[in-house]
Amino acid sequence: MEQPPKMNPVVEPLSWMLGTWLSDPPGAGTYPTLQPFQYLEEVHISHVGQPMLNFSFNSFHPDTRKPMHRECGFIRLKPDTNKVAFVSAQNTGVVEVEEGEVNGQELCIASHSIARISFAKEPHVEQVTPSCLVCAEVCRIILFLFREITRKFRLNSEGKLEQTVSMATTTQPMTQHLHVTYKKVTP
Repeated sequence: MEQPPKMNPVVEPLSWMLGTWLSDPPGAGTYPTLQPFQYLEEVHISHVGQPMLNFSFNSFHPDTRKPMHRECGFIRLKPDTNKVAFVSAQNTGVVEVEEGEVNGQELCIASHSIARISFAKEPHVEQVTPSCLVCAEVCRIILFLFREITRKFRLNSEGKLEQTVSMATTTQPMTQHLHVTYKKVTP
């Protein structure tokens, strides 16, 4: 059996994020233009020895288990700093670069650039503050409209990963949109 690759030392400050995580309890979503909702999410964060982490976020309807939002990409750390870049592609047609900092077991990032497919629905999100990695199907429409996003990830005192996402659209100011807590199921 092949040995797993050695972690690149550049990404050691993010090692607390590694593993497979499941939402526990379901994540909660809200926004001024939406009815409150819940969702399940599975997160995979891994490395292949390169100076970055790989991630995927997959959300599901809590009752039907129907797939909802999907997001995948990379988390890079600028060597010898706490500066982080989060690069993601979403099933909604949005591609995003978020940048920020890691401090201990907390990662705070904000949108740096956002691109979307030409036929995305309006209103467009203008600003997102992510603290959670997964959005529900209802969020799909909002994400077409977003202008700015912020996210905050942190490992809490119980060893659970928390994510909070906030966003601003062309019609709404920066507002918390998602919050989810994950328990680790594999290292």
